Amino acid sequence: MTGKNARHNAFLRLVSGNGAAFGSESRYSLLTSKEVVIGRDPSCQVVLDAMTYRMVSRRHAVVRPLSSSPDNKFSWLLCDLNSANGTYLNGQRLYGCQELHAGDRIALGADGPQFVFEYELTSPPTTLTSKTQIAPLPSAGMNLHNHTQLKQPDSVSFTQLFPIISTGKDLTRKAYLIPGILTVVFVVLMFATVGQPQANQVIVAIYIAFAAYYFVYQLCGKQKPWWVLMGVALSTTLILLSPLLNLFIFVFREILPGKLPSPQDSPTFTELLVRMFFGAGLMEELLKALPVIGAYFIARGLPSPWRERIGVWEPLDGILLGTASAVGFTLLETLGQYVPDITQNVTQQVGVGAAGQLVGLQLLIPRILGSVAGHMAYSGYLGYFIGLAVLKPRRSWQILTVGYLSAAALHALWNATGSINALLLVVVGVLSYAFLMAAILKARALSPTRSQNFATRFLGPK
Repeated sequence: MTGKNARHNAFLRLVSGNGAAFGSESRYSLLTSKEVVIGRDPSCQVVLDAMTYRMVSRRHAVVRPLSSSPDNKFSWLLCDLNSANGTYLNGQRLYGCQELHAGDRIALGADGPQFVFEYELTSPPTTLTSKTQIAPLPSAGMNLHNHTQLKQPDSVSFTQLFPIISTGKDLTRKAYLIPGILTVVFVVLMFATVGQPQANQVIVAIYIAFAAYYFVYQLCGKQKPWWVLMGVALSTTLILLSPLLNLFIFVFREILPGKLPSPQDSPTFTELLVRMFFGAGLMEELLKALPVIGAYFIARGLPSPWRERIGVWEPLDGILLGTASAVGFTLLETLGQYVPDITQNVTQQVGVGAAGQLVGLQLLIPRILGSVAGHMAYSGYLGYFIGLAVLKPRRSWQILTVGYLSAAALHALWNATGSINALLLVVVGVLSYAFLMAAILKARALSPTRSQNFATRFLGPK
């Protein structure tokens, strides 16, 4: 029935995004008596899942009703609520408010979920006659999912048959295409270096380090240019190869009581812990922190946005750069010292070079993979305090002191327990990992840019 007695009800229909589906769950009725806020905050009228819709702000946009027109039809305004990624109406970014019309497409962020604004024509109930045909309702035993699937069109579009054509930016942003490409490249390189043990070990070590760092990067949930992260890792390796390392060794292991024990020594646990605190913890953590501190001072003299991209302005920046520095340290230490030493020792004892190479590979894998609970944990934890000191400059020295001593203590505890008991080593490793994860959680909560950071499947809402 149409005419004067007909009414128009407005609603939003979710048409794209991970949560889009057929049925009532993808339709949101608009109220004529109050505004409808869309966002991730539980207080919103349309609440979007924070893990699914990473780009949506807590209170992203609002749809407001206008006074009714003479023909009893309401109008609606769409307003952006200063969202981080913007609100788009029919492909154009919205500034302020704009009236909605039937068929308008609303996007929360350039690549976020999309809604279509629609009117539904409803009529008063009519009296049924004997000629009226009533469609049968689904029986109680009918599967509701199957019933709704019958409403879908039978035709298949070209993009449904070839989905790679229509995925666009989502393929790189949401489908982990870059890690997949790098994995394929490394696999090919591993095949290519079969029979070349040293080259193969380098490739395996770099890939494992990349995988471990990517795990931490995803947990942090903040973007940092890849070339900045690689630059920090490379800077750490250059420091290790420079005369500066000799100066560090002289200060911390000759002047300070950090001389590492020789194989003939048998120090007590307390004495070993003190030596490791000065000779490994304080020395190595300060060394790994130098590129992070350098990035901060370099960025201070740069204009925006380079200053924010390169520098350390919050705890998340410090964690990302600190763990990147640890990757460079671990790779050089493992490939340049530990693996060659054990390979040479085993070869001399057994007399078979292949046996030494195998043992070297067996050592390489846990050392690089274990850096998440080792060097990356200590340096990332100290990086958190460096970023916190920048965020709270009045307490910077107090913050840096606590962070430096804490990271050095964890490092020393790992080194000291390694020669005592494997079970204690597990406990210390788990403790170090927990410290890093706690720092990441707190850094995400403190982040001034948390509304712009991408959420992760591991940690849930920011």
